[in-house]
Formats: sequence, C-alpha cells, structure tokens
Amino acid sequence: MKTIYLAGGCFWGMQRFLDSAKGVKETAVGYANGRTENPTYEQVKHENTGHAETVKVVYDENVLTEKALLHRFLQVIDPFSVNKQGEDEGEQYRTGIYFVDESDLQIAKEEIALLEKETGKKCAVEVCPLENFYLAEEYHQKYLVKNPTGYCHIFTKF
Repeated sequence: MKTIYLAGGCFWGMQRFLDSAKGVKETAVGYANGRTENPTYEQVKHENTGHAETVKVVYDENVLTEKALLHRFLQVIDPFSVNKQGEDEGEQYRTGIYFVDESDLQIAKEEIALLEKETGKKCAVEVCPLENFYLAEEYHQKYLVKNPTGYCHIFTKF
C-alpha cells in the first residue's frame, strides 16, 4: 500500500471521487501543510492558517498506479486555477500533491509536465513534501455519503 495526499478544493467531493477509484483502500480528509497545529475547520476557513483542505489516500499500487491516480485527480480539478475550485475561494482551496515518499516527486512532476505540454498552460498545482496533516472533524469524514445532496464542485456521478 502507498499513501499520498491530494488537495483539490473542497475535500468533501474530492474524497467521494477518490473513494470511487478501484484500488483506493482508504481515505480521510484533513488539513495539510499549514502553520497551525491541530486546526479546526473554522480556523482554516477564517484565520489564515495556511492549510489546504486535503485528502489522505491509501491505495494499492498493484491495482491503481500512482500515475493513473494522479491523472484521474488532475482531470477533475481545474489545475490552472489559483486558490479557487468551483465556488470555493481561498488559500485552503488550493490544489496540491503532497508526497511522503520521495520517489513520488518524479511521477508527480511528469504528470504536471504532460498536462502543461498538452494544454500549453502553466499548472497551479503545487507539488511538495507533506509537512503536516491533521484530520478534519468527524462530520467532514465521508460527508457526501452522509449528506448525498451536499455541495460538490466535482461534476461526476457517483
């Protein structure tokens, strides 16, 4: 099993989307790469903590390659938008690929380079090591499973 952290705007829809991928074994939503320890949702939303809403993804690389996972991720976000996905705006909605295994850096860079070559645009997705990750409150975990009519910026049928 491998683990990677993906920030793609509001984590509710991203978690639901990633959970639908064959090979994804576990996900959890939380706050990554910020300046505040153990932030709450309200702090992340209103207090400029520097965190990104992020999904921790544990996946079976024998079923789903990292390249395929990142390609899937980049297809459902606006990878050229800075601090905005769908109706959500702010630093906490930035896009990012946060890795824990240094070998993941090269794969992420290759996927970003391919996207930039295909589109002729500069990608805004940050690619960097995971500095920290704090689980979001329980009501955020699997939010769209608990609240199927909740807001989702990803226009995909689940």
